[in-house]
Amino acid sequence: MLLVQGSIVLWSVATDPGGFFVYLGFAENASGTIASWLLAACVVIGYVWSAAKISVVREHMLTFDRLKLLAIVAAASAGVLEEVVFRKWVMDFLYTEGYGPMVQVLVAGISFGLAHLLWGAKSFAAGVNAVLSTTALGIGLALVYLVGERSLAPCIAAHFLITALVEPGLILAAVSNRLGYWYERS
Repeated sequence: MLLVQGSIVLWSVATDPGGFFVYLGFAENASGTIASWLLAACVVIGYVWSAAKISVVREHMLTFDRLKLLAIVAAASAGVLEEVVFRKWVMDFLYTEGYGPMVQVLVAGISFGLAHLLWGAKSFAAGVNAVLSTTALGIGLALVYLVGERSLAPCIAAHFLITALVEPGLILAAVSNRLGYWYERS
């Protein structure tokens, strides 16, 4: 998954670096609003706080090792690619089709959550936990996108920080079958 996402992002940057960064919202007058950056910070704090209830996430949140390095690479590629797909493409498509903000937010959030069902490969409970928590995250990021006047920049920054901080612990918790529905298994 990381290889595919990373390849798509690298290809996009290599073929049109300036246009790619403008498309993502990392350009003057296109980087969102102050309110969107504040909301993005709240989403990061809320999601990381929630994930830190899992002891292995808490233990690995600020460590630096090979798994954290992999998480940082994953955070960069997933943060860009998933935000383009679930915010830019899904929400903008729904907007052009005449759907209002509530439908855009719910469809983007639920589809983002369902895309994370992959976490259920090891255990059903881990899959349910991933779908529920990432649906909530997807809804939060969709709201950031709307508040930011459809700029991806604050969404990408929030997604990057969340993945870089919690992914190593979540991977370890999932492979050791420690993820419950909304709690940590002992």
